Formats: sequence, structure tokens, C-alpha cells
Amino acid sequence: MKTFKRLPRSVLAAAAGVVSAGLLLGSAELVGVWFRPTASPLIAVGAAFIDVTPTWLKNFAVDTFGTADKAVLLVAMGAVTAILAALVGLLARRRWRDGAAAVLLLGGVLALAVITRSGAEFLDLLPTAAGTVAGLAALRLLVHRLPPPGAASASDADPTPSRRSFFATAAVLTVAAAVLAAGGSALKGVRGGIQEIRRALRLPAAAVPAKALPPGVESPVQGVVPFITPNADFYRIDTALAVPQVDPASWQLRVHGMVDEEFTLSFPELLELDLVESHVTLACVSNPVGGELAGNARWLGYPLAKLLDRARPLSGADMVLSTSADGFSASTPLEALRDGRDALLAVGMNGEPLPLEHGFPVRMVVPGLYGFVSATKWVVDLEVTRFRDKTAYWTDRGWSDRGPIKTASRIEAPRPFASVPAGDVAVGGTAWAQQRGIDRVEIQVDDGPWREAVLAAEASIDTWRQWSFSWRAEPGRHYLRVRAYDSVDGLQTPDRADPIPNGASGWHSISVTVEP
Repeated sequence: MKTFKRLPRSVLAAAAGVVSAGLLLGSAELVGVWFRPTASPLIAVGAAFIDVTPTWLKNFAVDTFGTADKAVLLVAMGAVTAILAALVGLLARRRWRDGAAAVLLLGGVLALAVITRSGAEFLDLLPTAAGTVAGLAALRLLVHRLPPPGAASASDADPTPSRRSFFATAAVLTVAAAVLAAGGSALKGVRGGIQEIRRALRLPAAAVPAKALPPGVESPVQGVVPFITPNADFYRIDTALAVPQVDPASWQLRVHGMVDEEFTLSFPELLELDLVESHVTLACVSNPVGGELAGNARWLGYPLAKLLDRARPLSGADMVLSTSADGFSASTPLEALRDGRDALLAVGMNGEPLPLEHGFPVRMVVPGLYGFVSATKWVVDLEVTRFRDKTAYWTDRGWSDRGPIKTASRIEAPRPFASVPAGDVAVGGTAWAQQRGIDRVEIQVDDGPWREAVLAAEASIDTWRQWSFSWRAEPGRHYLRVRAYDSVDGLQTPDRADPIPNGASGWHSISVTVEP
């Protein structure tokens, strides 16, 4: 306890800034319960940061942290906020007006981040305004309770009354900030109406059910992923720091642009249409060779081709620009939505309504294209246009505008750097080549000959295909490599390529140690 009593005045001032920032964010969190998620200043700043982050840094985050990239961003933002708040506290110690001006400046930056989010309204500024006022008041209260210079110096055994007052006030405000933040989170859970609406929603049966999966679609090797990816395990890579809360009752899809008939579609109208089911494997363009950013699910939705037939695209149109509720956009080749593949305006995933983080209430699913040009979640707008006239979120950042999925294969069992006993070792994994299908998978041990793996049954050319291989393993360190063949382009390319601008390529290999 004496350690805290002997802290220098500058440390106390920095702590005052951090506590005040906590109260600012806690107050904003509580007030923000009654507003859209991006009205939260922390979420708005994070979303704005994502928008301006260079492509190479986004790729580094996905490669390094995978689906935890957003959690890492929030932690980093918390650290930066604490540092800035500490500096504000030091400014306020020297001269109160400078500290107050810094708080107001930061509040203005937060407000700018909020108001520039897609769909933002003037009232969305209220959480930031309330938080800024609370933070400013807390900072003034704490700064005025700082011990005077020279009081209770490092050599003093007892604190002055002023020092005791500072610690007491800081403790109360810290608790208040925590209570406000926790209260806001709890109220969001109670008021989480969209989640409750989703749970209560009953989707209609498909007019055209998915084809029954043939026997033997799963690899018999333990450690290979399930053929159908559970919703909770399905990868999530998107630009939304806060999951958009879209009410199906107010959701509308606008179809417009280079069409004969513009129209809007409501959610009840969508559910009244003849919905179809289809098994489709999705893959992220950021997926590295051997990566886990791919998943297979049974989707329920309405064919996008029929939706576009109603709109009747004009001659010369070659792209559909889809936009989500949070402002993300994707450029999808018009041909890919009308060539007979199961491109869906999806409402269901594996027998239930779409999870919120996977696009509830409506998203796009397009076989054969990476998600960044096709799998728009929370979709609210489809504009029929031309590639030469419009660009999308990722194409503005240097990625390709069409994004066909490359043939890929990976070893899932054993895991990289695993130790296995000598003898017969079961090797297994998954390969995919949507719209082409996997014809063959081969395994190489060290620099030996390529040997054919046993393919599991094929559900369709739009789903991944699993495989297995029995390896007679000898003691020592060994390298296993896999490659696949598709029915159109043949052998998967061995050439290594980074995800930018149109997806990674190369053969996946792992190292394992065989124990005697």
C-alpha cells in the first residue's frame, strides 16, 4: 500500500487520464445500448481503422491471428487509448485548459469516426457526447485532487489528505467506469432483440431440398475436419468490428442499376419465394496454403439468377455490386450469378437461420468465387453495373475484381510437427476446386514418388472433397506433401503465390517426427 502512497505526482496525473478515459468509454457504452453498434466510439474508431489499414497490414493480421484478428485489434486499441489518456492526464496536470482541450479534441475525433460510418445519423453522436462530458468531468475532479508539488514525496511515510482524496476518488471512478461498461454489455444482452428475433424465426421448408449426401463423403482418418462445418466453427473474416444488427422486419433488398425493372424485396416476401437448398464450400481469399479459412455448409436461399431475371439486366452489364448494411461492397461477375451454379440469396445455414456473424438475416453465397467478391453478408443492395464503372471495397485496395477460387489441398492429419509412432500412419485431409471438382489427390513422402490417395465420395463439384492415405512410416523426421487435380485445369499449380491479389497457391507440406 505504501508503494501507491509514494507514487510521483506525474504517475498520478497519468493515472487520472486513464481513469477518465475509462469513464468516457464506459458512459458511451451504456448510452450506446439504445443506438446502433457503430454509435459506440470505440467500435466506430476500430471500424474506421480497418477501412484505412493498408492491405499488407490486413494480410499480416489475418495470417498471424486468423479469426482472432478483431480481438487483437480491440486489445491494441485499448493499449493505445490508455497511452493517449495518460498523456492527456499529464497535460491537464501542467495546465487544466490544455488537458480539457485534448479531451475535446479526442471527443471530436471519436465523433467524426461515428458520423462517417455507413448509415450513421446525427443522434448516433449522443453516446460519444455523453462519454466526452463524463470523461471531462472525471479528469477535472481527479486533477484537482492531485497532491500539490512536494507533498508526500517519495521520502514521506504518510500520505497527505490530498493524496488520500485522490486515491479514493480514482477508486470510485474506476469502479463506476467498470459498472457502466458492464451494465452496457449486460443491457445489450437483455435488449439483444435481433438475437431473440433470430432464435424465434422459423424458416420455411425448401421447395427444392439439397441432394442427400452420398455415403462415404467423410474421410475415415481421425483429425480430418467434419464434411459439414458446424456453424460455431465456420470461419469468419469480414470488415465488421461490431456485428451489424439488422432487423428482418425492416430489412429490404434494393435491386437497381442497369436493369429494366428496379424493385425492392422485403424479408417476408423473400421467405414466400421458392427457396432452394445447396451444399456449398466457401473459401477466403486470405487463406494461406494449408490454411483453415474454408468451410462447407448447407445453405437455404433464393436463386440469385431468378432475382436478376426479374430485374432483366441491360445489355453491356457485366457486374453486380452488392453492398452490406455496414457499407462493405463486393463486385461479382454477372455471369457467375446467371450461369446455372447455385448462387443464392441465403437466409439459412445448416438448418437454422443465419447466425448474426454470418450475415443474418440475408447474405450472398456464390460457388466458385472467393468471398471478397461474392459472399456479402447483411446484404441490402444489389446494383447491376459494369466493372469499368464501379469498384468495390477490396478492389479499391488492390485485389482482383473477379476472384475465382483456385484449386487447393491440405493435410489435416497428422498435424504439423506432430510425433507419430512408427508403422502404419493414417494421413488425411481435404481438397477443393469449386465449379470444377476434385479428380485426384496425391501424397509425397520426403522426395519419394507421388502416390495416389483414396478419395472420399463426392457430394458435388461445389463442395470440398476429403481423402485418406495409409503411410508406412519409418523412424525419423519426414516431410509430407499433398497436391490435387481438378476436372478442368488438371494439376494444382505448385507455384507459390501470396493471397494478394487473387488468392494463395502452392502445395501444402508438413513436417512430422516418427518415433521408434
